[in-house]
Amino acid sequence: MTGVSGGAAARAADAMLRSLGGTEITLLFAAGGLPGDPAAELGLVDPGVTQAPIAPVIVRELTMESNGPRRRIEVLAGRSALAELVSQRSVASADVLFDTALGIAYQGEVFYIEGFVVEQFGGVAYLYRVLAVA
Repeated sequence: MTGVSGGAAARAADAMLRSLGGTEITLLFAAGGLPGDPAAELGLVDPGVTQAPIAPVIVRELTMESNGPRRRIEVLAGRSALAELVSQRSVASADVLFDTALGIAYQGEVFYIEGFVVEQFGGVAYLYRVLAVA
């Protein structure tokens, strides 16, 4: 009798995200190039951001404390939703994506990434839980 592999867990997580009506978020990254003028060297030029959509994801609103942030969300994303972006940005893993992202755009708001947890099975990352605040 064989057990469930990490790849099967990743496929199951992806199917769950799609079946639960997954939505889309956008990861925001600092734009790469700055103009060569002296104003850019002084920090007077905004380099802008690049946007990278991720879907399907599930976004859950979390309860917030009265003195805490205005809005807190948890984003659940599967491995396949992040695989193409990992390849496009030439990074080692989805962990690096979340570590280097400036934030998440969702429903017209920008959220700061507080942290993330990688769920693994059989040595394979299959689900990413990201906590973010606005």
